[in-house]
Amino acid sequence: MNAARLTLGAIAIALLATCSSGGGNGGSLQIPTPDALAITDVQQVIAQAVAEAQARNVAGSIAVVDRVGNVLAVFKMTNAAATFTIDGGRAAVGGLEAVSVLPSELAAIAKAITAAYFSSAGNAFSTRTAGQIIQEHFDPGQLGAGSGPLFGVQFSQLTCSDVSQQATAGSIGPKRSPLGFAADPGGLPLYKNGSVVGAVGVISDGKYSVVTNYIALGSPDQDELIAVAATAGFAAPQGIRADRITADGRTLSFTTSEALQSNPASAPAFASINGAMGSLVNVPGYNGGAIVAGTAYGTAASGIEPDTNPALAATGDYILVDGLGNNRYPPIAGTDGLLSAAEVTQILSSSLQVANRTRAQVRQPLGSTAQVSVVVVDTVGAILGYIRSPDALVDSVDVVTQKARTAAFFSSTGASATLAALPAASYVNGSSSPISAYVTASQSFFADPSAFSNGVAFSTRSIGNVAAPYFPDGIDGTANGPLAKPSANWSIFTDGLQLDLVYNKFIAALTAADTSTGCTGIASLKNGITLFGGGFPIYRGSQLVGAIGASGDGTDQSDLIAFLGVDNAGKLLNTGVGNAPPSIRADNLAPRGTRLRYVNCPAAPFNNSTAEDVCSGL
Repeated sequence: MNAARLTLGAIAIALLATCSSGGGNGGSLQIPTPDALAITDVQQVIAQAVAEAQARNVAGSIAVVDRVGNVLAVFKMTNAAATFTIDGGRAAVGGLEAVSVLPSELAAIAKAITAAYFSSAGNAFSTRTAGQIIQEHFDPGQLGAGSGPLFGVQFSQLTCSDVSQQATAGSIGPKRSPLGFAADPGGLPLYKNGSVVGAVGVISDGKYSVVTNYIALGSPDQDELIAVAATAGFAAPQGIRADRITADGRTLSFTTSEALQSNPASAPAFASINGAMGSLVNVPGYNGGAIVAGTAYGTAASGIEPDTNPALAATGDYILVDGLGNNRYPPIAGTDGLLSAAEVTQILSSSLQVANRTRAQVRQPLGSTAQVSVVVVDTVGAILGYIRSPDALVDSVDVVTQKARTAAFFSSTGASATLAALPAASYVNGSSSPISAYVTASQSFFADPSAFSNGVAFSTRSIGNVAAPYFPDGIDGTANGPLAKPSANWSIFTDGLQLDLVYNKFIAALTAADTSTGCTGIASLKNGITLFGGGFPIYRGSQLVGAIGASGDGTDQSDLIAFLGVDNAGKLLNTGVGNAPPSIRADNLAPRGTRLRYVNCPAAPFNNSTAEDVCSGL
């Protein structure tokens, strides 16, 4: 076992020797150069946005954040709408649909955080990109296509999360978003010297929505064009924008037009517009009405920095730190007594070693190494350890924990009873959605009264299969999965159990300033659930002992890193820890004649290797 560990460590060290700040191919890791937005940079971004809005004879709210979600400024133009309306574009009723009482500044902040959290030194994604990959079809508007690779990711980074930090907690990130992730065009990342340093978010049209047809995109979006102007001098490098990246053979979208009506180089000085064309505004809990400088990602002040733990440092990992520079989630034993600290450490190490060999899906240049977050939780959802690649997307910090907790919860024998005991989601429109109805629907769907209580091992991919508005996923006209709303009343703002679990707390945070942690009323699901791949339960023999999540690159890459990481760690440890026995995995189930999916690894995943089907038979 020790020799195997040394060999794997040597591989990781060799990979790290090829690191460069600008990325590369052949498996090099991408380590961003620490950089940050200065106050003058934020002023320039706002002034350029205001100039474009004025040229279009519209008024809006503009937010600027740094890479870890600190809100550096919010500027509200004179006559900008005070509130906005949530509209999923499918005439659905309930959930968050038609909510129209929230301050516009919150939508601008959510857009900015989304663009910042989905971008890195190897990829630049916008909120338009986010909208493309989270809907019931990929591409949206393409009938007969399966759900997006990040289906349902809009409900992460919530204000009730116990992983993301409250916005008021100094500079230490990553911070929570007031509305989760945005799918509405108008959020674009900001770069300096090739490193993402933040993002800008704009709302001027009064709607917080989503483009539901990427086949016929229609006219350019004014929020997006104002954001384009805002990024002048800080624009994402052309070579890493979403439209240079493919997923499932489809090219992603960054913007639809950059035809401006103003010249950003001629934008007035910020001092001349502040007070004359609008003003900085106080957004309680997010920004106090002044411009502040951003933090440099990768430094202690940002909340993310390199690890010094000798047991993991050979992987090149970064960690989350608190205000004193202490590791927030060092490897520890399970609070339920089922995993040792040594086992947690090896699972984390083995998983990131897999990542350090894996060819990235959503990064440029081609051949770049996957950059991910990895977390291990116990059976009650406690975080036992967290590590990340140097340039992993910041969105993965919260999502990866959702993944692990989702897999552990739905693989437990108490899931159905716990869900059935929860209060209904009480919608703003006066209606309600009983959580117990999802349990009843699942029992009928699986023709099994013990569904989610019989010890079947569910991955997040399996849960996503049964949480889509069509089952089988992508076959239009079929009935919904039991954890989803019926397709006729489904949208990204009323999707089913995922939203309903967090709905009451979500609304309380927005309308009653409730920022306490715990989103669901279930102690083991404090930050909600996730519906796409990368989360797996961990077993010792047939006993559930915890779960793993990996996130930050393509969904299949996340499956590979988590699943193979657990398998590799189990072989090194020889303590009986490993993936779920094949006989109890959810892919043994075939409701409505369609077998669920459990794991989906890329066919030839590694840089500088011809190995294929590496998850087969495990």
